[in-house]
Amino acid sequence: MDTKTIYLDNNATTKTAPEVVEAMLPFFHEHYGNPSSIHRFGGKIRKHVDDAREQVAALLGAKPTEIYFTSCGTESDSTAVRGFVDEHDTLSRLITSSVEHPAIRNLCHVLRKRGIPLAEIGVDDQGLPAMDTLGATDIDEHTLATFMWANNETGVVFPIKEIAETVKAKGGFMHTDAVQAVGKIPIDVKSVPIDMLSLSGHKVHAPKGVGAIYLREKTKIAPFLIGGHQENGMRAGTENVAFIVGLGKACELAAKHMEEENTRVRRLRDRLESALLERCPGAKLNGHRTNRLPNTLNISFEFIEGEAILLLLDEKHIAASSGSACTSGSLEPSHVMRAMSIPYTFAHSSTRFSLSRYTTEDEIETVIAVLPPIVSHLRSLSPFVK
Repeated sequence: MDTKTIYLDNNATTKTAPEVVEAMLPFFHEHYGNPSSIHRFGGKIRKHVDDAREQVAALLGAKPTEIYFTSCGTESDSTAVRGFVDEHDTLSRLITSSVEHPAIRNLCHVLRKRGIPLAEIGVDDQGLPAMDTLGATDIDEHTLATFMWANNETGVVFPIKEIAETVKAKGGFMHTDAVQAVGKIPIDVKSVPIDMLSLSGHKVHAPKGVGAIYLREKTKIAPFLIGGHQENGMRAGTENVAFIVGLGKACELAAKHMEEENTRVRRLRDRLESALLERCPGAKLNGHRTNRLPNTLNISFEFIEGEAILLLLDEKHIAASSGSACTSGSLEPSHVMRAMSIPYTFAHSSTRFSLSRYTTEDEIETVIAVLPPIVSHLRSLSPFVK
């Protein structure tokens, strides 16, 4: 019998909720019509797509007509940023942070090479953006600011309302990559002056391969996919009904479990954090201590390589992740650690534990028992430790 994995890599992807799978199944073999068809067999499928749109909108405090389905968070990000640039053409200007997910960071850098001006706002050693720098940046009606709501590596939550108000006061437009934040902390787009928001299904216990973008009414961007009339002309292609239904159900469940995310899951995260900081000499928290997602802990262990920690954890059937980019062939720590000016002696060992509502107390206690001896062993092998 296979040993059960203790899965603490939920910022990478999440288990598809059983209720989501159950909701999706009929759309593979029973309700398989095309929602664009005129006949009743297809027409009744349209209602399920509309219901899912309402469920996603409800989680965000949006109107259903402001929700457009995509294939993933990356497509949602590209729809927002490239759609804005295409709409504003050569007048376009972009502003972003130095710690964005590659879906935004790499896209902005590509657009900069094509001649689109780009301003990159730095962060402090706790991962929060330099608001004074943003306030001094030139912004006009052709400027799009794109800032993540919460960082995928550290869990640090950005002051999105303050950022958006700063941008909007100067006439600019605001997009947020909220892939990590949706479902974990309350979001109400009615009270935050953003124009666009991206989310991804597989971060909220829906399957991989579905996402959505919130587009505030009267915000004009060019469509990302050109073709048919689907998604009100904003995203051509026959709708992935089963996955859209799954995303809708996942958003409904996320709303129901929001309190648990911010109480029980947070307590488990804090228990893990305090125990590791206490039991592992040379341990350091990366990111703001309180202004974080309730499920995320990023911690470093001085003079140790993060990949070595992950490999030894994996041998114990514990799944976590590293903030280091070494696995991609680079000797540099991740761009997030570098932007936060984390010392190299710590940055290379940054290790992320991200919990979910399926995480149990017993699993956390197992990690607390297993990890300190691993850290002690690896530190004894380090030539930098006397």
